[in-house]
Amino acid sequence: MCTFIIMGNTNSKRNPPTPPNNAEKDTSVSAGQRGFKQNHELCGLSLDIEEISTNVPEIHSSDEDPEDVFYKFVILHAQNDADEASRLQHLLQNNFCIKPGIIFAEMPSGRHFFQNLNDAVNRSAWTIILLTEHFLSEAWCEFQSYASLMNALNKQHKYNSVIPLRPLNDPLPREKTPCVLQAINALEEDSPGFAKQVEKIFQESKYRQQQAMWKKERTNETH
Repeated sequence: MCTFIIMGNTNSKRNPPTPPNNAEKDTSVSAGQRGFKQNHELCGLSLDIEEISTNVPEIHSSDEDPEDVFYKFVILHAQNDADEASRLQHLLQNNFCIKPGIIFAEMPSGRHFFQNLNDAVNRSAWTIILLTEHFLSEAWCEFQSYASLMNALNKQHKYNSVIPLRPLNDPLPREKTPCVLQAINALEEDSPGFAKQVEKIFQESKYRQQQAMWKKERTNETH
């Protein structure tokens, strides 16, 4: 908080000058800053609690199979966009509490590409397609898009689960975007309404519904 120090002549009989009205504004700004700090701390505490509760199975069960995890989202990206995908992953998880999420680069190495793609799409409620300039430089990126869309069309509970996303860094211009993806409303990170769009799309009820369907499918496959 800014403090105004008023210097005056001690020998003067005049009353000290009245402090400027800006002092009240500074007090109000300082109070607002304290309120923001408190909200930020509460949000951080909420995130810590959620993270602890989310990670409990990993702590108490060393035998847990990673394939038992149903992710809220997977980000499909070009090979050169792994860092940008990781940034967006942390943004969604830490700023919007949408977790757990995974990027394609984190899928198990040593497995066939198609197996990883199939697992990534089927084990996630939403498939985010990262639209950057690198997207068109790698042919398999378009294949990822088509495969994800076909999966969404063939499974009713996967409807509207494919989300194109143009990031702040090196976004793919709309005119260069493949026609099949132009038909889908994309998330625009530089849009003023980005936060509201994210909250509207990634709903917990939708995630629970898809998670239940995924568990049911796995149970049927084992019988």
